Amino acid sequence: MAVLVFAESTEGKFKKTAFEVTSYGKKVAEQLGTNLVVLTINADDTSSLYTYGAEKVLKTSNPSLAIFNAKIYADVIKQAANKENAQVVIIDSSSNGIYLAPIVAVNLNAGLATNVVALPSSTSPFVVKRKSFSNKAFNNSEIKTAVKVIGLAKNSFGLKEQVVSGSEETFSPTLINSGVTSTSIDKTTGKVTIADADIVVSGGRGLKGPENWGMIEELAEVLGAATACSKPVSDLGWRPHGEHVGQTGKPVTSNLYIAIGISGAIQHLAGVNSSKVKLVINTDPEAPFFKAADYGVVGDAFEVVPKFIEKLKEFKAQNS
Repeated sequence: MAVLVFAESTEGKFKKTAFEVTSYGKKVAEQLGTNLVVLTINADDTSSLYTYGAEKVLKTSNPSLAIFNAKIYADVIKQAANKENAQVVIIDSSSNGIYLAPIVAVNLNAGLATNVVALPSSTSPFVVKRKSFSNKAFNNSEIKTAVKVIGLAKNSFGLKEQVVSGSEETFSPTLINSGVTSTSIDKTTGKVTIADADIVVSGGRGLKGPENWGMIEELAEVLGAATACSKPVSDLGWRPHGEHVGQTGKPVTSNLYIAIGISGAIQHLAGVNSSKVKLVINTDPEAPFFKAADYGVVGDAFEVVPKFIEKLKEFKAQNS
């Protein structure tokens, strides 16, 4: 018996979420009195996983897996789970993980709990706490199947160092034909992605036009943040749809979310509510976003943001 974690990597490098699911998996394995096995696909160096409790690493290296394919990756995870007789499989909630988890659950005839935010409160019965109702509430879900699949919500558990002396094993699964072939992939380069960002700077219609986005990008650059926007902004063509965050766009679970000139429609709030700290800058003191914000600034973004950038640069210069 074992707990199996899939540690996702991009171009050979692990994402932060890989260490979070490994940290979480180690604690679940301890609760169950079993071992933690971590599956990697085309990762360059797996030694960092031992810092977070990986007792065994199944390392898969195959050029055919260079491009993510949910059906093929899910089958690889299934084969690893069967090999290790895994009773719990843990996957992150990245954009890839959201596609993977339900397919893995079907492959393993397993119950699935997504948006999990805490360790199981009980292992017999197996009960986990999950976010629900567009992150407005929590529920406790019992998984009754022999094999359980958990989708761990980003930034819900954190990184917990627990250094072990682990081992690595080459794993060569049989690759299925998914019936889908990627002919090309266009990637944004040189920018922090919304999915991986700890800080997100987002702009709305209050910025009045795409020509004013320079200060959003400058603030993001100073903070090492990703840029984002509200749905009306992407609909107007001011910013690409890939930057649209909210219930109908990309979900945001950053440590800090800065909303500039965004009123805070319910669909937007539902998509960013999982961010730990929300800072809102808006001229309208009655904007709905202020009710959900941790910090609010009532003021003109064209006056507030440049001063904010100036102070941040001064702070960085003094502390570099």
